[in-house]
Amino acid sequence: MPTYVAFLRAINLGATRKFPKDAIKAATEAAGGTDVETYINTGNVRLTHPARSVAKVQQALEEAYASAAGFEVPTIVFTTGDLAALTARAEELHAEHDPAGQHYVTLYAAAPPAAAVEAAHALEHDGEVVVVDGRAAYVLLEGNIHTSRLLASKELAALGQGTARTVKVLRTVTEKWC
Repeated sequence: MPTYVAFLRAINLGATRKFPKDAIKAATEAAGGTDVETYINTGNVRLTHPARSVAKVQQALEEAYASAAGFEVPTIVFTTGDLAALTARAEELHAEHDPAGQHYVTLYAAAPPAAAVEAAHALEHDGEVVVVDGRAAYVLLEGNIHTSRLLASKELAALGQGTARTVKVLRTVTEKWC
């Protein structure tokens, strides 16, 4: 059976969107996942699943998570091979740009539209770089997320709804699961 890594969006933020790791694991198993593992409480899940389609796994997980959590849980799913390639690209960009601040990667269910990618790539903010490649937007900052003009831009928002992780989290998940 194929192995997948799922990234859950907007959980365990505030009092109303609690979805503990044990509940995530149980819901993942209810969706047909086996060999389920989680990493930290932000919604990083490894599973094997009989479906051979990322879209089918995503749909099964989102339905099970909504049922278990009581609210919608947007979920981004990658094969382990695709995640390893995505993380390798993050490492290349990190080495190339060597940000003194933060390096975030926003993950998407589908690649953003070409026009939105072009607009995001045209952004010019000192000490801030975005590179959109496939289903990921790599954001390298000299400062932090709270003062970033790039992260607050309408062009970045136009890429679509995704879920962000630090390069450190992606590195760790990839080392553990890929």
